[in-house]
Amino acid sequence: MKEFLIQNYGILTKGVIIFAAIVGLLNYKKYENSVAKYFIYFLFYVFFLEIIATYPRYLNDYDFLSLIKDKFKGSLFERNYWFYTLFWGIGSVLFFSFYYQKIIKNIVFLKIIRIMTYMFLFSSIIYILLNWEPFFRTNLNFISLFGASIILLCIIFYFIEILRSEKVLTFYKSINFYISVALLVWWLVTRPLIFYNIYFSTSDWNFILLQWEVKLLANIFMYLTFAFAFIYAKPEND
Repeated sequence: MKEFLIQNYGILTKGVIIFAAIVGLLNYKKYENSVAKYFIYFLFYVFFLEIIATYPRYLNDYDFLSLIKDKFKGSLFERNYWFYTLFWGIGSVLFFSFYYQKIIKNIVFLKIIRIMTYMFLFSSIIYILLNWEPFFRTNLNFISLFGASIILLCIIFYFIEILRSEKVLTFYKSINFYISVALLVWWLVTRPLIFYNIYFSTSDWNFILLQWEVKLLANIFMYLTFAFAFIYAKPEND
């Protein structure tokens, strides 16, 4: 079972993403007057991001791309770290900041989220410019951790607002509640792996395989939760 999960990591990840996106699309009419429609768009964005980000594997697997592979070989774009950093590490944080600013009503919370988001975007640009080579060669943990802290902050503010309002009586019917729970679990499970990378080298395959397994199971849980939410939950109409 473990070998199957690891060998099919990419297929399974893309599979659960597109499954959640399609379920969202099938229920689009239900959410077209709510903020949740943006989340459906985002899931398709993530799916195409994953498709495009796999370009290093395409270059290795398909002979007809050999000419492109030769041009990429040895260049800064040979690996896809830069792509994930820009479009997931930064892009997803900006989306969730936008999303939670749409559903959170507390003015103080909104100001804090906006300030933190501007700080994140500005510091990310500066950090990339100061770490130009690592930007193309490895994951930038500073951006990953800063981005995770903003998403967690948005989720915490959302839960606090729920607890302070009458929505606490019907929270289990809200799609935003399930989205927040799934995101919270995913970030709490996957972000600590960044710290463990400090202590394990790429030669420690036991850790690498464990890391892949944890990320895959976290992905499956999160996207299946999104799919369930689209079907079960109710929209919060604007």
